[in-house]
Amino acid sequence: MSTRRRFKQVQSLEERLSQEAARLREEAKALPPGMEREHMLRKARQCDTGSHVSEWLRSPGLQPPN
Repeated sequence: MSTRRRFKQVQSLEERLSQEAARLREEAKALPPGMEREHMLRKARQCDTGSHVSEWLRSPGLQPPN
C-alpha cells in the first residue's frame, strides 16, 4: 500500500482562490476577445465565488439547520 503525500498549506483556501482569480484576470487582459478569454474570465469568477462560499461557511454566524 502506498502512503499518501500530504502538504501543509501556508495560505488559506480563500487567499489561494483570490490569487488564482487575479492571475487569470491578468492573463485574460493580454488575450484578444474570444472564447479563450471568456473561459479565463469565467474561471476567475468561479474562483471568486468559491472563495466567498468558503468564507461564508467558515463564518461564526453560520448556524446549523434545526
